[in-house]
Amino acid sequence: MGERFETFDDNGLPAGLVPREQVHATGLWHRSAHVFLFHPDGALYIQQRSPGKDLYPGRWDFSVGEHLQPGEDYVAAAARGLQEELGVTAVPLEPLGGVRRYRNDMPEFGVADHELQQAFRGTHAGAVRPDAAEVAAVRAITATALRDWIAREPGAFTPWFLHELGTLPGLGSFALARLAHSDRHRNPTA
Repeated sequence: MGERFETFDDNGLPAGLVPREQVHATGLWHRSAHVFLFHPDGALYIQQRSPGKDLYPGRWDFSVGEHLQPGEDYVAAAARGLQEELGVTAVPLEPLGGVRRYRNDMPEFGVADHELQQAFRGTHAGAVRPDAAEVAAVRAITATALRDWIAREPGAFTPWFLHELGTLPGLGSFALARLAHSDRHRNPTA
C-alpha cells in the first residue's frame, strides 16, 4: 500500500491518512522532524542524500530529516530518524523554536511539499554509522567551512536546509544571517 502520512487542514486540524505520493502531489499539510546534530567540538554533522532519493539526490542536508509516522510525535520521529539514518541513539534533543509551516513547491518534480516542521538540536560524541540506503555520506563541518561552501556552491544543498539555516533560532554560528553578519565585519566592503 505504501507510506501514508497524517494530513492536516489549513487550521492544523487532522484531515486523515493519505498516501505519500498524493500528499506531495497535491500540497497537503503533513509533519516532519529535522535534527541538527553537533559534535562536542562544535562541528555540525550534515548528510549527503543518497542517489536514490526522489528529491534532490546527492545534495547535502541537515543531519536528519524524518516524516512522522501516524500517531508519532516530533521528538519520537527525530529520535527514530537519528537511529535509522545515522545509527545514533540516546541523544537528548532540544527544540529549536516551535512547530513552523514551510512550503516548497517544486513543479519540476511534480511536488508541492507543505510541511508542519519541528527542528531539534543535539550533541553526540560517539560513532556515526549512516544507513547506505538513506545516506550517501556524512560529514562534520565547522560553521566557517559551511559558510564558504554555501557561498561557492549553494546548489550543493537542499533548499530546505538553506531555509532553516537562515530562519531557525538556536543555531548559533551556523545561522546564515549570523554568518553573513560576521562576513561584513571581517570585510566591511563586502
